[in-house]
Amino acid sequence: MSVRRGQTKSYFASADDTKICVVMVGLPARGKSLIAGKAMRYLAWVGIPARVFNVGTYRRSNTPQPSATFFDPHNSEGEKMRKAAAEAAMSDMLQWFSSGKGVVAILDATNSTKSRRSWIYESCHAANVETLFVESICDEEDLIMNNILEVKTTSPDYKGQDPEAAALDFRNRIRNYEKVYETIDDNEKHYTYVKLINVGSTVIINQIKDYLSSRLVYYIQNLHIKPRSIWLSRHGESEYNLTGKIGGDSNISPRGEAYARALPGLLKKSGVPPNTKIVIWTSTLRRTIQTARHLAAETGYEKLEWKALDELDSGVCDGLTYEQIAEKYPEDFAARDEDKYNYRYRGGESYRDVVIRLEPIIMELERSENVIIVTHQAVLRCIYAYFLNTPQEQSPWMEVPLHTLIKLTPRAYGTDEQRFKADIPAVSTWRAKGTSAKHQDYPTEIKA
Repeated sequence: MSVRRGQTKSYFASADDTKICVVMVGLPARGKSLIAGKAMRYLAWVGIPARVFNVGTYRRSNTPQPSATFFDPHNSEGEKMRKAAAEAAMSDMLQWFSSGKGVVAILDATNSTKSRRSWIYESCHAANVETLFVESICDEEDLIMNNILEVKTTSPDYKGQDPEAAALDFRNRIRNYEKVYETIDDNEKHYTYVKLINVGSTVIINQIKDYLSSRLVYYIQNLHIKPRSIWLSRHGESEYNLTGKIGGDSNISPRGEAYARALPGLLKKSGVPPNTKIVIWTSTLRRTIQTARHLAAETGYEKLEWKALDELDSGVCDGLTYEQIAEKYPEDFAARDEDKYNYRYRGGESYRDVVIRLEPIIMELERSENVIIVTHQAVLRCIYAYFLNTPQEQSPWMEVPLHTLIKLTPRAYGTDEQRFKADIPAVSTWRAKGTSAKHQDYPTEIKA
């Protein structure tokens, strides 16, 4: 029997060679860089070559830490340098497209005037690149303050500076932009655009023409910029883990039960802000439901079961050990080592298949605030890869140990990660690429 490999790089159906420049629009502290970073990660996760071109990064090569006066519209020298940075970003972006490397570029800047947007539109149009303007509008003071706090603590513009002085300077920078800011209006109706007003509470969409743009808009309209964290955990050690079997629907082991009891304390230890509402997500398989039950009982958090969070389907290999698979299906075992992301088990799934079925989960996760997900090794790898922008060829080989809680906190310039390990032993289910399939036997007693 032949081994199924060589699947296509993308599951976006596209009848043409559409190239899109996503143009961020909005005042500072409106979540533009956060949205840009998320969109790029999402596209890479589903196999679309994407890249962010941040105009601020180009500007920093000459003015690494400018004061607010640099952004004053009456500062002709500052205006000249800012325009040069935008032109350099645009030039690199168009070169990236023409080299055949890219499908979606994200131009991350304020792009806050009609003249700037017209220049971007005309430049892209001349290069046969579609434009999609994404304007983030926010007048909720709490959200703006949160974003100011985020920028002054994570932006390279304020690295090493006094936080209070940084916040004051950044507010002055915003005031300078407010002097010239022009929202997208009826005079720009020929543009394809989406407006997100107050974190997506209102969304205005105009002139969406192609499939890829519609997928991007659907993703973007699910985003919010409120501060939150996502916690990820595998189920507690299972009976199948102890014997090296994959798949199945086994119960958790005594040590897995100990982890289930320890999970509420581990979550508390990870740092949960007061009055934070967290929703618990599990798969429909027993080992995740059993692992989450004490957490739900002790906290009173809502708990949801998702079929899409079930473990990767190992088809005819379900219930076998890796050693048995290597003996029974040697070609399959070797093929999976060669291209683990695309290899599909006979009658089962590949990692690429799991990503496709997880897309609605990611959409719901982006709409949600604080969530703890108790799931399985392959599924957790795929979700983790989305947040940390892990390359597809690396994600199936990541080590994700049992009895460990991972806390992810999305930021404007990346995702913070913390790991909290419970003091409860468990088998290791990780196997490095090209290593032996032999399973090691482990004692099942709980160490004192």
